Amino acid sequence: MTRLARSVHPGAWWLWALGMAAAASRTANPVLLVLILAAVGFVVAQRRDDAPWALAFRMYLSLGAFIVVMRVGFRIVFGGGQGDTVLFTLPEVPLPQWAAGIRLFGPVAAEQLLGGLYDGLRLATMVVCVGAANALANPKRMLKALPGALHEIGTSVVVTLTVAPQLVESVQRVRRARLLRGSTVKKGYRGIGALRGIVVPVLEDAMNRSLALAAAMASHGYGRTGRADPRTRLLTGALVIAGLLGVCGGLYGALGASTPPYLGTPLLLAGLALAVAGFVLGGRRVTRSTYRPDPWRGAEWTVAASGLAAGALMYVVSRTDAASLYPSLSPLAWPEVTALPALAALAGVLPARLAPAPPRAAPRPGEAAA
Repeated sequence: MTRLARSVHPGAWWLWALGMAAAASRTANPVLLVLILAAVGFVVAQRRDDAPWALAFRMYLSLGAFIVVMRVGFRIVFGGGQGDTVLFTLPEVPLPQWAAGIRLFGPVAAEQLLGGLYDGLRLATMVVCVGAANALANPKRMLKALPGALHEIGTSVVVTLTVAPQLVESVQRVRRARLLRGSTVKKGYRGIGALRGIVVPVLEDAMNRSLALAAAMASHGYGRTGRADPRTRLLTGALVIAGLLGVCGGLYGALGASTPPYLGTPLLLAGLALAVAGFVLGGRRVTRSTYRPDPWRGAEWTVAASGLAAGALMYVVSRTDAASLYPSLSPLAWPEVTALPALAALAGVLPARLAPAPPRAAPRPGEAAA
């Protein structure tokens, strides 16, 4: 039976991505991180549509590669000689007495380089997971799914999240325009010429589209707030802020190994209760209608469950067999992978087959003939 093409609820994609990012945050094993990257990239390649924000995934991959290079570079510049296996030695730069404890260049050990590589790869994987959510989830549809209390904040977040995809689309539009005018790809794209040939038109196009989006949202009533007395607003703000602080403290207590017990699950549940109470109270003053709300069906449950299962399994492994998640640097050893962490890393690939394919734009007559 052929499954009909439809868009998956954006909240399901964000839950999946956050679960994969949580799984990546629990390990520094490069094999597991590469498996997570492969799973996330495969899902994006199979289930992204033709929307502008789907084109920004390459930018997140480039950002992740930049993070890895920078972390390794910092280890080389600011002293990477703490280890037994010295790879090479750079001329050390002498520093004044007030900068004692900081060393520039000098011997570079393999242990420090691998430590920077592992840390950078972990951070890059988390960034790519967030980029996958931006590439798969429609930010405008996500705004419809937010509760009424988060309507104003959600509007600002949606506008912020659309900046990167709009810049990517603007770069492509400027590039196509230059090619149509007879400009070569290399001409004007390097050095100072890029500032006038690419950066200025891209920024101008992004600014014009942002102003058009703001005008369209204002004409549709975005930013309208309901009437509420000052006491209700003060109580709502206090509940939401206290709840979010409780959630942050609870997450820190749940993820930390040396924190007191009351900073874990009890504080997390109390913070969630306060935040929900604030959202419900604040949502009463926001009256808005929703046109064709996005359904939450079995595919959404499958997508969200696959990402959350990856994070949950990796959390269980960190509590039972943490040594398999962090390769040994002293002494140096090859990263080893056991069955359960590998299963957790590969659990996120399920949406590539179980989620419905997104609707594609109809090809143009010239493209169909070709």
